[in-house]
Amino acid sequence: MTRKPAHIAVYDTFADWETGYTTTGLVRTGYPTRTVGASTAPVTTMGGLRVTPDLALDGLRPEDSSLLILTGADLWDTGDDLAPFARKAREFLDAGVPVAAICGATAGLAREGLLDDRAHTSAVSFYLDATGYKGGEHYVDADAVTDGVLVTAGPTEPVALAREVFALLKVYEGEVLDAWYRLFHDSDASAFEVLEAAEQAAESGASRQDGQDGQ
Repeated sequence: MTRKPAHIAVYDTFADWETGYTTTGLVRTGYPTRTVGASTAPVTTMGGLRVTPDLALDGLRPEDSSLLILTGADLWDTGDDLAPFARKAREFLDAGVPVAAICGATAGLAREGLLDDRAHTSAVSFYLDATGYKGGEHYVDADAVTDGVLVTAGPTEPVALAREVFALLKVYEGEVLDAWYRLFHDSDASAFEVLEAAEQAAESGASRQDGQDGQ
């Protein structure tokens, strides 16, 4: 099955560590990933990595994507430079295409009005209150929250963000999703056996399908 790519927004001061679990899990299960910037000019992450976006934001269409991921960045709280990314998130949500936002990106969505009537979380409630948004009654004190096709998470919860994305896209489900989370969040070694068995079953199924296609 050919899957549409997941798009990761990149910008100066991008928080490197917040997407690793999500993007790695997606790639390992057949989702290509593409980076999208305000332009195709290189950006520098918070960790000092230089990233050249695969495409510019104005060329990104929801119908060409499986998911838009927005990470935290210092720039979310120092001006309007990243506001176009929040507006693009609105396009995705209006089209029914998933958006995942973590850390400072949740404030960007709040300023855009996208959290006014959706359950959501962030670092702390008063961080979003400072944006002047109207969604305080929908704030949930949790590691990550999914409402429809929107996933939000706090800055210390990259594993929970990935868990919610995997559930939404049905990358992992049921006991396999639970095992993935226990392994990477809790370092529960017993979960590895469940994941290994699931991967072997998936590989066996793919081999059978390839054999049928070759007949």
